[in-house]
Amino acid sequence: MATEIYDALIVGGGPAGAACAYWLAESGRRVLIVEKKRFPRDKTCGDGLTPRAVRQLNDMGLADRLSDHLRYDGLRAIAHGVTLEMPWPDHPDFPSYGYVVRRHDLDDMVAANAVKAGATLWSASEARTPVLEHGIVRGANVYRKDDGGDTEVRARFVVVADGANSRFGRELGTARNRSYPLGMAIRGYFKSPYHDEPWIESHLDIRDREGNHLPGYGWIFPVGDGTINVGCGLLSTFKGWKDINTTKLMDAFSATAPARWRISPETATCAPTGGRLPTGGSVMPHVGPTWLAVGDAAGSVNPFNGEGISVAYETGRIAAQSIELALAHDDGLALQTYEQQLQDIYGLYFKTARLFVQAIGNPAVMRELTRVGMQSRPLMEWVLRIMANLLRPDELGPAEAAYKMVSQLVRVVPG
Repeated sequence: MATEIYDALIVGGGPAGAACAYWLAESGRRVLIVEKKRFPRDKTCGDGLTPRAVRQLNDMGLADRLSDHLRYDGLRAIAHGVTLEMPWPDHPDFPSYGYVVRRHDLDDMVAANAVKAGATLWSASEARTPVLEHGIVRGANVYRKDDGGDTEVRARFVVVADGANSRFGRELGTARNRSYPLGMAIRGYFKSPYHDEPWIESHLDIRDREGNHLPGYGWIFPVGDGTINVGCGLLSTFKGWKDINTTKLMDAFSATAPARWRISPETATCAPTGGRLPTGGSVMPHVGPTWLAVGDAAGSVNPFNGEGISVAYETGRIAAQSIELALAHDDGLALQTYEQQLQDIYGLYFKTARLFVQAIGNPAVMRELTRVGMQSRPLMEWVLRIMANLLRPDELGPAEAAYKMVSQLVRVVPG
């Protein structure tokens, strides 16, 4: 049995857990990360890093490591026969570029950076059950695959960062609010001569071989290593979403995507993989007396675009700040600042996003909005800023106006 008591036990070494561990270790705190798998390991993801994600990685000292990967300038949106190439906007806090980095490499890089800062990492180790004292979490029983046995780990605070399925979070009583949108995504890799283009591509008007409209959206992200990341996303707000086979959706998109990408079974480098994504802060509660939930374990995926990496880094950092405050003042009530920060940063944004995706769940509304939007470059550039959460501080008024507009739209949507 371990006698060491850590300041923080991080359950999961993905983006949110590794970021939280980095910031706590950087402050001189004693941190243990337990990660179920061994790095490097793969994850189903689009692999695109938005300017918000790049900002967090730069702050963690990883700018030079990122420069080894494909940098892209913005989004190419395609719908209804119209193509718009929109650079990332200038912003006082975020860079005007992104990167595409395979999660196989990215998560390994960020976890190693946390270790370099002073955190301890146990790979192939699973936190199976919480250690409780009088109903309060004091650590976890960790199964270490290499030893083939359980170790009791004790910590002042526990961070739940074990992903969208979060078994450890459920042990503590977290659950997804089923009224919130749930995302589904599937992706694969293909060899392509356009693997190093400076744009990520989003298809907002997917159709099958017969030209029939399909729910959801498609993406093509150049990876820069000879391959492209191709995938489809779908939200539970779409009518009949439970009956949609995402593999067939992926097949239809792959068959009808622009021919120049050369997406075909012959150019595929692996079988597609998929998963479900809880969005909009839908997994609750986020805070307990001695624990916090971050990233996908808190359902923090952006409902607008299915992007979760930037929010994972951010929630991990915010959690570290709250834990640091609790440690400095020896007061667990300081953890409540985490919930308040989440509301201040994401509350209005996620609320707007949930209403918006409810509206576009109606196929007719989705088609009309994309048709009208694609006729106006300024409108689509503004939509890009909203969806990527890149509004400037002076644009809060327009954000509130967008919320009111979407609220009205939802009320008039049939069904």
